[in-house]
Amino acid sequence: MDYAVEIKFKALVAELDERFGGGLDVQSILFLIGVQELGKGYKNFNKREKTELMHVAVCTVLEPYGFYKTIGRDEDNWPHFEFLKELPPLDERQQQHLMKEAILAYFKAENNESPDNIEIPEVLRYFEQ
Repeated sequence: MDYAVEIKFKALVAELDERFGGGLDVQSILFLIGVQELGKGYKNFNKREKTELMHVAVCTVLEPYGFYKTIGRDEDNWPHFEFLKELPPLDERQQQHLMKEAILAYFKAENNESPDNIEIPEVLRYFEQ
């Protein structure tokens, strides 16, 4: 795996830990992205809403790679996505690495750092033909 991604991800986690408290991991960062994308601020979400926030986050961070496409928002302003293609078969470690790369790209885009130049993650390049 790409050690540069791991180093950048650890730096992102450290920055987020300062703002939101310690102990953040991929799942908790995805939750934060889901809350951000919903745009309603933090509240006490029920179990179903938490699951949907995670789905929103995963779709959002994988959208630039062509796996999902935003199709709009519902009457409660929840974003909805169209599924475009399957992820290739990845083991747990590869999935975690892909999500770390996608999260880094998300924060890069959020900071207006040329989101149009998102590179295909290393773990997916293997499956491209």
